[in-house]
Amino acid sequence: MQLITTPHLDAPDDFYEALIEAHQGLSTEESHAFNARLVLVLANHVGSLAVLREAFDAARAG
Repeated sequence: MQLITTPHLDAPDDFYEALIEAHQGLSTEESHAFNARLVLVLANHVGSLAVLREAFDAARAG
C-alpha cells in the first residue's frame, strides 16, 4: 500500500464543513484532544506503519 497524495475525497468541502462542525463548542484543549483521537482512529483504519510514515513526511513537508 502507498500513500495517496492526489486529490481523493469525494466531497472535500463537505468533509471540511463536517470537521469544523465536529469542533464546534470545544475548548482549545478539547479540540486538540479530539484531533489526537481522530488521528489514532484514522491511523488504525490505515493500518500500515509504512503508509503512516509517508503521511508524517507529507504533513511535515506541507
